Amino acid sequence: MKITLYVIGHLKEAYWKSACEEYIKRLKNYADIKVVEVDDIGYKEGAGLAIETQVKDKEGEKVLEKLKPSDYLCALDLNAKEYDSVEFSEHLEKMFMMGGSHVSFVIGGSLGLSDALKKRANERLSFSKMTFPHQMTRLILLEQLYRAFRIAHHEPYHK
Repeated sequence: MKITLYVIGHLKEAYWKSACEEYIKRLKNYADIKVVEVDDIGYKEGAGLAIETQVKDKEGEKVLEKLKPSDYLCALDLNAKEYDSVEFSEHLEKMFMMGGSHVSFVIGGSLGLSDALKKRANERLSFSKMTFPHQMTRLILLEQLYRAFRIAHHEPYHK
């Protein structure tokens, strides 16, 4: 099984890097995992909806250029379906079946995902109606993927 995370923006703080590296290390027991970071685009805070849409579109194009037409893509989106951890584990197995043993996830930058990326996604999922920094979202995704594999393999993990 292969998992690719496409993330807009880079981890700058050591604590985010360390935490993510720990879960990537743990996940390697279950899947080949790769994180592809895409540069985010700077913009002036309060620049307006038109500028923010342009930024999201440009960031989205950078991700879309890296995707293959056959890639099964799951976009993390606030307005999508939510799962509990057991449901996510079960659903992840289905995603691997649909994706030919390779599933990709995309995490947007500070402005979210472009409409083109949302349309390209085979599905969308939400961790919460709350908004999290994209660095934290990456960590949550990695932890939930690890938890999902532990659940699927009937291995203990803290509740």
